Amino acid sequence: MGRTILLLMTVVLVAYYVYTPLPGDIEEPWKLILEITTGNLELSYQEASLAELLGISHFMSTIHLFSRFQEVPATSDENVTVIDTAFNSVPVRIYMPKRKSETLRRGLFYIHGGGWCLGSAALSMYDLLARQTADRLDAIVVSTDYGLAPKYHFPRQFEDVYSALRWFLQEDILERYGVDPRRVGVAGDSAGGNLAAAVTQQLIQDPDVKTKLKVQALIYPALQALDINLPSYQEGSYFPLLTPSVMARFWSEYFTTDRTLEKAMLLNQHVPLESSHLLQFVNWSSLLPERYKKGRVYKSPTPGSSELSKKYPGFLDVKACPLLANDNTLSHLPLTYIITCQYDVLRDDGLMYVTRLQNVGVQVTHHHIENGFHGAFTLHGYKIAHKMQNQYLSWLMKNL
Repeated sequence: MGRTILLLMTVVLVAYYVYTPLPGDIEEPWKLILEITTGNLELSYQEASLAELLGISHFMSTIHLFSRFQEVPATSDENVTVIDTAFNSVPVRIYMPKRKSETLRRGLFYIHGGGWCLGSAALSMYDLLARQTADRLDAIVVSTDYGLAPKYHFPRQFEDVYSALRWFLQEDILERYGVDPRRVGVAGDSAGGNLAAAVTQQLIQDPDVKTKLKVQALIYPALQALDINLPSYQEGSYFPLLTPSVMARFWSEYFTTDRTLEKAMLLNQHVPLESSHLLQFVNWSSLLPERYKKGRVYKSPTPGSSELSKKYPGFLDVKACPLLANDNTLSHLPLTYIITCQYDVLRDDGLMYVTRLQNVGVQVTHHHIENGFHGAFTLHGYKIAHKMQNQYLSWLMKNL
């Protein structure tokens, strides 16, 4: 998620937060939000809300339409050649350094965020990130699109990304773009981090894929939908840009337009009793470092309706919730890089994944941004984004 999309999501909270005291160390990002939240964005949000209320257009569809104005064409520059094409019918944008290389290049497959509902590889913030990555790493960067909700629901997003990645990993395709098959990685932010984690798990179980990923890089990923009452969700009413209610809407939209699931998620009463064994994989009482628990006592989610999970089984599927993978699957994952932010409802998803991967012996580099918040990674031009991107690119330079 980037500036335009996230700010549109934020407008609804501005009036409330202006009169709500916030923690001192979040003051600077909050000022940033107020600075770049304009009257035009407020109007966009109001129009989207009104359109949904009147039954004219789905809220996410309207916001997606507004975000299209932030898309840029595939334009080459002095350093990078940029083309739009398709991998197995899935649209992708490819970034290729112009300077000559005596050796095969790194390859990075990037998946944009947007709550499985918004965004595209063509958004200016993702276009700029991919250009910088290709130029700085001397890498071939494939930035993929995928079907978005509400038009498409799970597993379409996963299937599109997996199909495009498998296509890229074919020997002849890697050879065509001059990519070293020993130096290929996958990365993504937010919902893109979710999809990156999911396809990486799937690849290690796919006997038909001969090229294996060297690394995965997950930027504040969403990794589970079973417990919407983690400490980061409990704290999240004060967080900028992505609140618990907005995240519940994104999760539910991933699976269905039926708002019943969203309501059950907000009550943390959507996991049926017969699936309660899965909660061991997202039990924050054993997986979170003490400093993030802040003295809170774990309470297991109240069992929900079996009918809901039968209608929308996706929220119990490991392809949608990578934290549900068993230890054997996790133990075979490649070198992993994870960014979490202190003021992010998805913070604890990432922290629990770090713990689970470390417990099974996976090499994990974890960068926690103490003054970070969801969406900061792609706020180009701001110090916090510069810091996060530098850490990310430096890690890829060393490990990919």
